[in-house]
This record gives sequence, C-alpha cells and structure tokens, in this order.
Amino acid sequence: MDNNEERMYVVPLRKVKEAPRQQRAARATRALREFVVKHSKCENVKIDKILNEKLWEKGIESSPSKIKIKIVKGEEGEEEKRDVVTAYLAE
Repeated sequence: MDNNEERMYVVPLRKVKEAPRQQRAARATRALREFVVKHSKCENVKIDKILNEKLWEKGIESSPSKIKIKIVKGEEGEEEKRDVVTAYLAE
C-alpha cells in the first residue's frame, strides 16, 4: 500500500466461533489485527475505538461473524506515522 491510501475490506471472523466462549471477542480482535497486517504489509496496526466497540458490542461470548472495515495507511505530515495502519469501521 502507498502512503495515505485507503482500502475497504470485509473481514471474515467465523473461525472465532471455534474459540472458547470466554475468549471470542479477544480472539476476534486478534484475528482482525492479523488480517490487516497480512493485507497492508505493515506491522504497526491501530484499531479505532468505534471498531473495537463494535467487536465487543454483544459481549465477550458473541462477536460478529464478519465486519466491514476501512484501513488507512499513513497520515499527512509526520514521518513517524507513515508506517502506521489504522483500521476504522466502514460506514
């Protein structure tokens, strides 16, 4: 991905249901982070607060089976932030 590039993805989270009930939301967060790392080829991933709340919306035991996200690589200006990918909830 180039700097300041935006992409939309639908992240499948069905395999999270195979995890123990008390670990599903945390496993969904981890799976989302792994998906973004794989598709953006960047190790530094930030998950937006609204996206995190959507993953935890139904509690720890019931996370969504898929979620639509928008990932943005880099920010205007600071060079330190160009190597950071931020995942947002798609509208």
